[in-house]
Amino acid sequence: MKLDNFNGIQNDVSPELIEQLRGVKHVALDMDGTIYNGSTLFPYTISFLKGLRENGINYSFLTNNPSKSTSDYLKHLENMGIPATKEEMYTSALATIDYIKSHHPEAKRLFILGTPSMIKEFEDAGFESTADDAEDKPDALVVAFDSSLTYTRLCRAAYWASQQLPYIATNPDWVCPTDKPTILVDCGSICACIEAATKRSPNIVIGKPDPRMLEGIVHRYGLHPSEIAMVGDRLYTDVKMAENANAVGVLVLSGEATMEDTFHSDVKPHVIADNVASFGELLRASRS
Repeated sequence: MKLDNFNGIQNDVSPELIEQLRGVKHVALDMDGTIYNGSTLFPYTISFLKGLRENGINYSFLTNNPSKSTSDYLKHLENMGIPATKEEMYTSALATIDYIKSHHPEAKRLFILGTPSMIKEFEDAGFESTADDAEDKPDALVVAFDSSLTYTRLCRAAYWASQQLPYIATNPDWVCPTDKPTILVDCGSICACIEAATKRSPNIVIGKPDPRMLEGIVHRYGLHPSEIAMVGDRLYTDVKMAENANAVGVLVLSGEATMEDTFHSDVKPHVIADNVASFGELLRASRS
């Protein structure tokens, strides 16, 4: 089967790929740039999700953007006409909380460079958020995409990084997708700023492409990673995570990545599609 059999699929579709897609039982979906752009829902998203259900395929929403809490994201989806449950939502903030509890159980007090919504999610999980005060020493530093960032808190985060505390970043993204005429500086760029000032990078960067972002799905649904298709608009996070987790990697060209990017990247998706609607058609074809 060649690409001209499937409108919107930008690479050859081999019998081997069709067989691999036939085994997909769950689709993990990036959000911004994949099912919507900023505050604009793509017109094909709801029918795509309905098609997954009709074909017996479950789905979850994964995002590297920790600036909103789980409940905020669920409300955001609901306002767009997408009903979702808490179990279907997994953010890099939740993954970071899970990581700290597992790998740094002694860390209770955190200096968090993040939005008030994200800080509340950490506090609801049992952590204490420390103040912007040299006397209020935390057990660990957490740096995230922070749209409420102030210069003094950035300086405080750099100071705590220089003190060799455990330093965890929620995600590696350089920018956050937006439908507005601006550039949203994301966690990776903030960490680069701290590194330039302190010569220290995070001990670990959670979120995609870390394969642990898919572990919740694997355990919750009793799946093998090969039964999961990770769909997103970024090669270095979404597709790379699929590669790291041995899942099926699907790149959609509705967000950040371009077809030209795929020519220059060492990360190779199994499927390159114009959007999730095109990928949905391919999934349906794999079952016919």
